[in-house]
Amino acid sequence: MEPKLLLVEDEPAMLEEMNTYLQREGFRVLTACTGTEALTTTRSELPDLIVLDWMLPEKNGIDVCREIRQFSNCGIIMVTARSDELDKIVGLEIGADDYLTKPFSLRELASRIRALLRRLRGPEERSVFLERDNLIISEDRCQVFKNGQEIQLTPTEFKILFTLATRPGIVFSRLQLLKAALEDGYMGYERTMDSHIRNLRRKLGDDPANPRYIQTVYGFGYRFGEQS
Repeated sequence: MEPKLLLVEDEPAMLEEMNTYLQREGFRVLTACTGTEALTTTRSELPDLIVLDWMLPEKNGIDVCREIRQFSNCGIIMVTARSDELDKIVGLEIGADDYLTKPFSLRELASRIRALLRRLRGPEERSVFLERDNLIISEDRCQVFKNGQEIQLTPTEFKILFTLATRPGIVFSRLQLLKAALEDGYMGYERTMDSHIRNLRRKLGDDPANPRYIQTVYGFGYRFGEQS
């Protein structure tokens, strides 16, 4: 079945343009024009991925993203006219998986959507489980369990964790982790990796002062603890 997208945009002309193009690309498309409508549609329709504009009436995209992350791990691509890197970090901190700055081409949008959907689906025709201390990481299901309890991660967070956990003790640079997590959606914002790492440590219950799972190697990047 074709992936179900929710486009959230308050500019009617842009919304119609994206809707028409993505339907031609084979997606099932839902639309919303306000933050409140986006939340209602997400709860009722359970889209696979949301393209979410930052500036919206009623509730802005940041507030909508934060609320969605309380009940859904669907893919979220934030869209904004703001190009400051700090804004990108804010979006990723509250749970967005990717970030597009206006203006962008519809072809680029479709490419980003497909890349994120691949991460959501995970690899096919194989089953890989990693056991790292009290963590079990399932690649094909994109699930992580700690002491038998599932930890809810976004697709980007899962890919980063899985990449690190496949080779404990090996240092990965921010650039390597971004490329592994974002594939052809990678845009080179290396500092955003720190936001993902903070979110991962918080969800894993990792002490930032003495991390058990994800360790910082200053001046180089991150590694998964060998003792884990």
